[in-house]
Amino acid sequence: MTAAERAGKAKTVVVVMGVAGSGKTTVAQELGAALGWRVAEADDFHSPANVAKMAAGVPLTDEDRWPWLASIVDWINSIDDNAVVTCSALKRIYRDRLVQAAARVRFLHLSGSHDTVGVRMAARSGHFMPTSLLDSQFATLEPLQPGEDGVAVSIEGSPEQVLRRALDALGLEQK
Repeated sequence: MTAAERAGKAKTVVVVMGVAGSGKTTVAQELGAALGWRVAEADDFHSPANVAKMAAGVPLTDEDRWPWLASIVDWINSIDDNAVVTCSALKRIYRDRLVQAAARVRFLHLSGSHDTVGVRMAARSGHFMPTSLLDSQFATLEPLQPGEDGVAVSIEGSPEQVLRRALDALGLEQK
């Protein structure tokens, strides 16, 4: 399906993507609040086995990720309205799976340096993803490519500044 065909779909879902610690959850919540859209956290779609694997410092494989991505697509298909969902969506093939949903799926890539993200990860608590997996996240990351419906924004600055850049880049207006 082309971007033009996706644009004709009744609902839009923005996938806030990037490596662990890039601020996906914060930006997704801010974006959802600004737009009046529902928000979902893709971490909630992981199987207990995936969560245990990551908590143990073991990177997920493609085989681990396919059922997770299918669950996100199922959720997108189950909703009637516009939404925002977090998802690392590190590889083009993962993003290609997400755009198969019955929605216009757009990507917002939160882009930051390894050092910036590492500092953020070290400062957060209560998350199953250890900082030891950051290297594998950056190694796996494939930036958005021509033909993908998405934009990249810097994570530098306050959450409000990142939100403003995101809204501007996506061409969306705050409610």
